[in-house]
Amino acid sequence: MARIKEPKSPESSKLISAFGEDRYHQVVIEGLIWRISMEKNVKVKTEWRSTYGGYGRVVNEAKQYLRNVREQAISPDLVVVVTDANCKGYNQRSKEISIVKNTVPPVVCAIPDPHIERWLLLDSAAFKKVFERGFDAPEKKCERDFYKKLLSGAYIEAEADPSIAGIEHASKIVSEMNLNRAARADDSLKRFLDDLRREFQGDFR
Repeated sequence: MARIKEPKSPESSKLISAFGEDRYHQVVIEGLIWRISMEKNVKVKTEWRSTYGGYGRVVNEAKQYLRNVREQAISPDLVVVVTDANCKGYNQRSKEISIVKNTVPPVVCAIPDPHIERWLLLDSAAFKKVFERGFDAPEKKCERDFYKKLLSGAYIEAEADPSIAGIEHASKIVSEMNLNRAARADDSLKRFLDDLRREFQGDFR
């Protein structure tokens, strides 16, 4: 994963416990967390407790973890749960997750709609910075593996080093993204960044 400088002179370090479906979720979301931590000058440590098993496993493990936190006083400052909307839409997926919010620790859900790969295709300028070649903005389409294929095709067109794993390419893209521009193009990304900023701004109440 590309190294990102930590924010200067933070007052304290905050612990984030995170749950995702796969390594792509881990790399993209961790990169975004670091971007917002720099913006808000808050030092964080992200501890991934699940990065495999799909939607059902992620949600079940997150819920069990939150029960343990409340029962055993294990105390992260924030919990982040990541799962793709998978063509169900942000609102429907959010209802299905049904994780209690407005509690201690606070919970932020990242629900890429329909899939995490779309977020990596929102800012052609960032892609061009990394690979010296951009791409046309993709249409929003709900189809299995649609954005995976687009992203793979963009890597091939840009002649990205095939010896480097896709997750490493993803890390570089996230580090160069204009977050405000990308958020304007995708409501699910905007909701995650807004929720994350709100918690950082409140110093993980």
